[in-house]
Amino acid sequence: MPQLTLYHNPMSRGQIARWMLEEVGEPYELALLDYGTTMKESEFLALNPMGKVPALRHGDRVVTEAAAICAYLADAFPDAGLAPAPADRHDYYRWLFFAAGPAEAAITAKAMGLLAPADKAAIAGYGSYDQAVDALERAVDSREFVAGDRFSAADVYVGSQVIWGTMFGTLPHRPAFDAYAATLRARPAYLRQRELDAALMPKQTA
Repeated sequence: MPQLTLYHNPMSRGQIARWMLEEVGEPYELALLDYGTTMKESEFLALNPMGKVPALRHGDRVVTEAAAICAYLADAFPDAGLAPAPADRHDYYRWLFFAAGPAEAAITAKAMGLLAPADKAAIAGYGSYDQAVDALERAVDSREFVAGDRFSAADVYVGSQVIWGTMFGTLPHRPAFDAYAATLRARPAYLRQRELDAALMPKQTA
């Protein structure tokens, strides 16, 4: 029996964790949850009091937050080669947590019309939306992968932000973003995740 269980909804950030699991290549079980019902029941709230997915169970360990799941899986399964050597993790940590922190906060705030006003920009971790987007662009400009010359768990998370952002218009189309996204979209594990989650999407009725 797989020791890994992903608590998931295909219309969620769980797609990031599932992509990472496909990159790792270990068997895993899927526990599908619904918004407003099973995500809010006591059984799942005991794992994640936020009542959100994704959450990962690995034996008796539980990890929540998509970026943390990516980093955890890279360390838990080192043979998959999804983290640089410890001495070379400066860019890996920098951009993984930049994407999960300032970048996501800025993108979400802009989408909701809740960006910090200019006179309060110094208080916001992202500064301004433009600053965060420009920094993200520099991270992927003229390089195939964000943390060196090899694909890593950081690319799963940063890449998801770029792919989704440019797809849904929360990030602008820029040559660096489009080239980076195209590289990642061609990965077999990404294609498997997309196919698997597409099969779980609610069927639209005429």
